[in-house]
Amino acid sequence: MKERTFEQRYQENDIPWDRDHADYNLINIVEDVPLDPCTVLDLGCGTGINSIWLAKHDFKVTGLDLSPTAIAKAKERASSEHLDIDFLADDFLQAELAGDFDLVFDRGCFHCIDSEDDKIKFAKKVAANLNNDGLWLSMIGNADDVAREVGPPTMSAAEICRVVEPHFTILSLTAGYFGGEQSDPPKAWIGVMKKRC
Repeated sequence: MKERTFEQRYQENDIPWDRDHADYNLINIVEDVPLDPCTVLDLGCGTGINSIWLAKHDFKVTGLDLSPTAIAKAKERASSEHLDIDFLADDFLQAELAGDFDLVFDRGCFHCIDSEDDKIKFAKKVAANLNNDGLWLSMIGNADDVAREVGPPTMSAAEICRVVEPHFTILSLTAGYFGGEQSDPPKAWIGVMKKRC
């Protein structure tokens, strides 16, 4: 059976990663670092939950997702809360963005890129869209997790370092979990990375 695209999954509402609340890893980083309100690119923003949380905390947010259906839902949610968020349906590797972001947040987008060459392009493009000293907060499926029939793609810490270090200083790469309601949530790497100048 051919794997369904993200657009098909959003159309069929088969989106187990989608939550009705912001991811606790994002909240913890913003509150613990702490991060002052700044410009944010939310990559793979889905239906906009994390973008909305950031906007409510005075961040200026651009949300990007491959799925037009996800973006339509995100726009509807933001409009119902009277929030000004720029949502775009596009492929990050192909998109022409203005750049000038202080933070790129990626909850499970980076690990969905198939080839190592494209992962390298992805990391390079994240850096190109960040201001000097900008941060990339990435949640990545952790290869230390047990094999699952359903779950995120995974990477090892060594793979992550090899791909991102030419463009980023890794401030922390912490083992954790994707936020969710599962009794046994998937393991994640929570990476906080600073653009090399």
